[in-house]
Amino acid sequence: MKITGLEGWRTWMWASWLVAAMLSLAFPDLTVYGIVIPASALLLAVLTGPVAWRRGSVDKSDLAVVAALYITVVALFRVAFTVFTAANVLGLFLCFGAGLVLGVAGPVFYTVKRGSPLSDLGLWWGNWKQATVLGLILASIQFAITLFGYPLPAPVEWVPLLVMSLTVGAFETVFFRGFVQMRLTASFGQAPGIAIAAGLYTAYHVGYGMGGEGMVFLLGLGVVYAVAFAMVRNVLVLWPLLTPLGSFFNSLNSGDIELPWEAILGFADVLGLMAAAVWLGHRRLQRKSPQRAATPRRGKGKMPR
Repeated sequence: MKITGLEGWRTWMWASWLVAAMLSLAFPDLTVYGIVIPASALLLAVLTGPVAWRRGSVDKSDLAVVAALYITVVALFRVAFTVFTAANVLGLFLCFGAGLVLGVAGPVFYTVKRGSPLSDLGLWWGNWKQATVLGLILASIQFAITLFGYPLPAPVEWVPLLVMSLTVGAFETVFFRGFVQMRLTASFGQAPGIAIAAGLYTAYHVGYGMGGEGMVFLLGLGVVYAVAFAMVRNVLVLWPLLTPLGSFFNSLNSGDIELPWEAILGFADVLGLMAAAVWLGHRRLQRKSPQRAATPRRGKGKMPR
């Protein structure tokens, strides 16, 4: 991603905003965080250039598929955590796992059916250097604020949580950033795409049985993740470091989740199914059009504006 002149200035402004947003996690009032971060992002978008409220025509098919997959995934999570609960571990895991796999496989096969490259989901090697560097910087700040010096419990208590965080992080990155955000951006423009995707990311936590408390903070965090992804359009900026580390710390800190060693195999299976869906989608694209399988659409790597 070559950036010079005005585009380079915008890039540095947004990168600096991301660093400041991550450093702000050190402040104790997370509700204030959830208000200030989206407001500052909107202000920066206005200051750095015209806000793209529309880009092209609204794709009703895209929006219908986004809505259908979103409702289905949230419903599966809701059934898992509020109907089956820990009293029925098998039912909980099957519903939860189905939602995670659907959140990756659904977008992959929809993208392939449209004849679009998987780079539309951020699943490509383009911009990998920028994505890796930015992801390392943001993840290092997050680690220093949340996990550095954190007294870990016995391995049986934290290793399964780490594997779960990696799995959930992969789902959230592909589904919310690569799919929901990108499809909304294609219909409404960059700023609305980021804002609506962050809102949907926040609301989806009702599937876990979460109430209103903490939702405001998640909105701010969702905006940070969305902006980071918009900068490079590559999943490596968020996974496998940034989003899993945040989820891992939250699971440890809340102390609400207890998983046996066997859960590692279950989440490894889910990760395997996700990887298989991506591989099959790539293979199908290669058979249809080898060039399209690897070539991103125009506009990849542009800054939020």
